[in-house]
This record gives sequence, C-alpha cells and structure tokens, in this order.
Amino acid sequence: MFEALGALIAFRLLHLDPASGLGAAVHFFVMDATKIFVLLVSVIYVMGLLRALLSPERVRAFVRGRPDWQARGLAVTLGAVTPFCSCSSVPLFIGFVEAGIPLGVTFSFLIASPMINEVAVIILIGVLGWKLTALYVLAGLAVAWFGGIIMQQFRPERWVEEYVWKIRLGEAQRVAPDLSLCGRHRFALAEVREILRRLWLWVLIGIGVGALFHGFVPENWVSRYLSGATWYTVPAAVLLGIPLYSNATGVIPVAEAMLTKGVAVGTTLAFMMSVAALSVPEMLILRKVIRWPALALFAGVLAVAFMLVGWGFNLID
Repeated sequence: MFEALGALIAFRLLHLDPASGLGAAVHFFVMDATKIFVLLVSVIYVMGLLRALLSPERVRAFVRGRPDWQARGLAVTLGAVTPFCSCSSVPLFIGFVEAGIPLGVTFSFLIASPMINEVAVIILIGVLGWKLTALYVLAGLAVAWFGGIIMQQFRPERWVEEYVWKIRLGEAQRVAPDLSLCGRHRFALAEVREILRRLWLWVLIGIGVGALFHGFVPENWVSRYLSGATWYTVPAAVLLGIPLYSNATGVIPVAEAMLTKGVAVGTTLAFMMSVAALSVPEMLILRKVIRWPALALFAGVLAVAFMLVGWGFNLID
C-alpha cells in the first residue's frame, strides 16, 4: 500500500522517471514518510494507554534497593521500554542519584533509554524486518549492560557535579492520575501530540537523508567504500553519527537506505547506535551533571562498544 502510494505520487502525479535519482528519492520519501508516521501514531497511542501507569518515580522505585545485577537488569529493561530520551537525562540522573542507585546502573539506563524503545522497535520491524530488529535490540542491550559495568569500574561518583549530590528531590505531592479508560485515552492522545511535536522534524530529516542516499549515491561507490570488507567503515559510521541528532526512530529511514544500497549490517547498526546515544546534543545534556573526564570516558566506552558491535556483525554477516 505504502509503496503503491509512493509510486502514484512520484511517477504518475509528478511524472518523474522511475530510473532517475530524483524519481527514486521522491518515491522512497513518500513511501517511508507515510509508513513511518502511520506506525508512529498507532504505536504511540497504544503505548500511551499503558504509559499512564508509568512515571519516572515508578522507574526509580523499581530499581531502588536491589542487588547490583537485578538493578542493572531492571535499569536496562526499563530503559528499553520507557519513553525517556536524552532530554530527560538530567532529571533522571538526579533522581537516580537521590534514590541511592549506583552510578554504573544509572549509566546502563542512560545508554539503553535513547537507543532502544518500543516505538522504534515496532517501526524497525515494519521497515527493516524482524531479524535486523532483533540484532539491533540485542546489541543495544549488551552495550547498555556492559557499558554500565565498565563505567562503574572507574568510580564515576568523583566526577558528578557537586550540586547533584546536594539536591534532595523529595517526594512531591502528585495528583493521582486518572486511570479510567477515558483518562488513559486523553493521556494517550496527549502523548501522540507531544511525541510527534518533538519527533516529526527529525523523522522527516531522517527520511529526507535516506531518500537522497537511496536515489543519488551510486551502488558501486557504496560497495567500494562501505562494504563489510573494509575495516574502517565501522569507525567512520560511528564518527558520522556523532554530529547528528536524532533518536532510534528518526535514524531508521537512513538505515533502510544504507541497507538497500548494500552497506554492511554491522556498519549500519554502528551508525544507528552512534546517532541515538553518542550525538553531540546528548553529550552536552549530560555535561550538566557530570564533568568532562566522566563525559569523555562515557563517550569512549560507547564508541568502542559500537565499533565492536559493527565489526562483529560484519564478520558473521
């Protein structure tokens, strides 16, 4: 249906040549834009009905006071299924510190949260298939788990900004949420409006970049410079993702275009992870709560982990 709509607009209404770069790019853009936004609205609404029962305070309560391995497992899992992105890093970081949760566990949450979420997973399945989705999720969970453990070995508490330790959030009086079906419906609609307001531009930019890549980058150039046979494509993909700002949802169209052109799976996964969790805006937000040594360590651990993931998947692909 989405492919037919793209063909109708690109080739019949706009009279573009299907063999031209512009025709291929417009067809890809229309097809992916309609498909992703239909999935996005549907999934956000359904998950919003469930999210009415969840809050950052509940997330902290789930993790607080548990053994390290349990706390880390819960932190990684909650990071993957909760809607908190990099813009939520500061209040969540402070809240986790206030709750007495080890910083290594907190870093595991911060790695998993922007990189994996249920909206991106369902859209990934619809766009790229369940096999690549499973690879991406498993790799992301592993990076979050071991990345937090490595961070903890360096005693990152010494690099937390002083004001963070002094903040005592306390348990503010909260209005009891309306958990009726109508209340959750209103909450879900509000979630759709809020998340679309934050995502629509980045999703369109991602689709546009993917369309340009799909339509105008020659396949022989891709096979020569971005194939799995060349080792440097993975670190290049990680570095390319650092100045970009998006999330796991917005980068999916770019990944789709890369794969259709023959870019290796590992290189594509490394790029997706870098954009979602290692971008400059993400680092600047974290700089508000941790000092430069911790920030450099955090970025270095993630960069190495993403490259290992890319090289590993390129070897077995």
